[in-house]
Amino acid sequence: MLHSARVTSQVAKSNRSGTEERCELDRYSFLMADPFEWVTVNRSSNRSTGQAMQRLREALNKWKCPTAPGLPPMQGGIAGMFAYELNAEFENVRAARHDSFPVPTMVLGIYDCVIAWDHVENSCHIISQGFPETEPNARTARARQRTRELISRLEVPQPPEPLDRAVPVASALDSSSPQHEMSGPAGLTSNFCKDSYIAAVKKAIQYIYDGDVFQINLAQQLRLKSCCDSVELFDRLCQCNPAPFSGYFDFSIDGFARTQIVSASPERLVSVRDRIVETRPIKGTRPRTGQPIVDIHAREDLLSSGKDIAENTMIVDLMRNDLARVCDDDSVVVPQLCQLEEYASVLHLVSSVEGKLRPECDLADLITAIFPGGSITGAPKVRAMEIIAELEPDARGAYCGSMGYLGFDGTADLNILIRTVTAQNGWWQIPVGGGIVSRSSPEAEYQETWTKAAGMLRAASMNNVNNENTVRNGHE
Repeated sequence: MLHSARVTSQVAKSNRSGTEERCELDRYSFLMADPFEWVTVNRSSNRSTGQAMQRLREALNKWKCPTAPGLPPMQGGIAGMFAYELNAEFENVRAARHDSFPVPTMVLGIYDCVIAWDHVENSCHIISQGFPETEPNARTARARQRTRELISRLEVPQPPEPLDRAVPVASALDSSSPQHEMSGPAGLTSNFCKDSYIAAVKKAIQYIYDGDVFQINLAQQLRLKSCCDSVELFDRLCQCNPAPFSGYFDFSIDGFARTQIVSASPERLVSVRDRIVETRPIKGTRPRTGQPIVDIHAREDLLSSGKDIAENTMIVDLMRNDLARVCDDDSVVVPQLCQLEEYASVLHLVSSVEGKLRPECDLADLITAIFPGGSITGAPKVRAMEIIAELEPDARGAYCGSMGYLGFDGTADLNILIRTVTAQNGWWQIPVGGGIVSRSSPEAEYQETWTKAAGMLRAASMNNVNNENTVRNGHE
């Protein structure tokens, strides 16, 4: 019933590092709108009930269908966001003390139509499955109608957007944690001051020495009044902080404020293609300055850092164990360990873990096994999440959750929502964190959060998308 049309007009191009592997990572872009059904679960009703994964499984089974070879991998399916607090679906982890940017635990749209760009082939496809029609003739007719509608909208010139799009007016925030002023863009605050963040790092290190955990991810949440709409913010991020797993998600769900998730994530939580599963954990970060000699030394320092390599290897072991819960026993391998990858503002050590999904396991089983990603919790995962709930004042919400798609045919690609802004009620929430191990320097860990924030703060403070000015890393 699938109907597709190839669009031969100019295709949007993505930013690439120039390597074949990175080209494959950001080869495709997908645009979806107007879902014919929503699947949502709220945090108040999902504590260790299995409700979220049951609803996801029902939707995947209801609309399951094969897709066509030779087209981009996402040919219609389920797309949206899993909040970090979905962890309560799987483990008895208590809620954070404050939640100023509340979002549903799971918010997913089911999309029958997708515009898919192939940046390697420089082509674009409009693909429709014809759902929610299920009778063959009606489904085919709807698929053709939907593709014709989209082609017509693309071919008819649209009036340009006004240059001064309305900026949401910031409202009062409920359940707000105490805020501390930071240097950087005007009005920037954090839910930690420098001293309190360093004290939290020291407490995390003490938990490690006490034998509770080997590693803990700890984050501060920056906050800033929005100065442009979220679409423009995403455009800015794509220019000054490009990343292979970027995404934008705009949703309005009853009981929650309208929200946009604006992400320039470099990290893949998991992908599935032909039942081959891959996760790409990131651990190890250095700032990238654009000065060749300085950046050469930063690369050498990161590649020779015993602390960062050990931290990355610990998470690789955790992810191997997570994948082994749903993959064939002899299929879990590590094809890439601690490889250097370069992004606009940072250098990262990135590993890859792969396996083959067992025949009796589905995408819901996979998410249950691996969520949230070990690189943004720590190890062992459950105890690390308990300590995070103790040390961090605010719920993470979208941050450290996941956004992406799950195709009708069992294909999937989900990121980890780092380098991510949550836009709500005229405010931007900008969390940044890092992994703490026994050898961590509290001062260095604090500075690393600002290294990770640099690209997002640069985007937030740009006068327009062509502004080349940068923002100084902020701290008290």
